[in-house]
Amino acid sequence: MLKRLKKAFVESFVGAIALGWLFAQGILHFANSFAAPFAGWITRWEYRGLSNSATLPSGFLFRDALPELVRSFLELLMGYVLLRWLYFKPLSTHTAASGPNPEKDI
Repeated sequence: MLKRLKKAFVESFVGAIALGWLFAQGILHFANSFAAPFAGWITRWEYRGLSNSATLPSGFLFRDALPELVRSFLELLMGYVLLRWLYFKPLSTHTAASGPNPEKDI
């Protein structure tokens, strides 16, 4: 069943489109991990003005970037696994006892 699914993905280009989307999303989430600390800082700054609370941290928190980094890593990993499964052939193992087959090369 997996062979039929793999063949359908490769022949109809659905696999290529899905891979492109996964890699694009992974790159976008990686880039967003640089913007997430700024967005968190702006949000806390605005919220502090509304609530008159001084207990919120005032600086950049790099832990705001962690969810985006995890998303990026998982999407890029999933894309790599699908790329290997769909488009790379497994390495053939030749044993030394069998030797080269001259009829196969012709």
